[in-house]
Amino acid sequence: MAEHTSSSITIEAAPADVMSVIADFARYPDWTGEVKEAEVLASDAQGRAEQVRLVMDAGAIKDDQTLAYTWTGEHEVSWTLVKSQMLRSLDGSYLLRQAGTGTEVTYRLTVDVKIPMLGMIKRKAEKVIIDRALAGLKKRVETPAK
Repeated sequence: MAEHTSSSITIEAAPADVMSVIADFARYPDWTGEVKEAEVLASDAQGRAEQVRLVMDAGAIKDDQTLAYTWTGEHEVSWTLVKSQMLRSLDGSYLLRQAGTGTEVTYRLTVDVKIPMLGMIKRKAEKVIIDRALAGLKKRVETPAK
């Protein structure tokens, strides 16, 4: 099994408020940095995205990818790669847990690129992606919309 990278952050908001930002794919280009376009291709009966196309630009890695999402209750979402130009696999998840008056968000990510890359460099890239995503999510949730 591939190694994963994970990190957590506490956001001063209720889990439902955090999850509503995570589930709003159309707004990802506003706060994620790497996502330039996001398009929901399929949704479940509750209106949650099941398949999403993302156009990414993360510096060295530019990609057009489709991810399949699985929603587990109200506090967890995971995704896996359906197709990509640059990636062989991508598995990730957000897990939300009430933490006092806020929410602890844990982001887990495993990426395998089609080009050869040392494991240490790959883990560092995963860590950068995770840390940027968590910081962007925190800022988006905690900053009132204009």
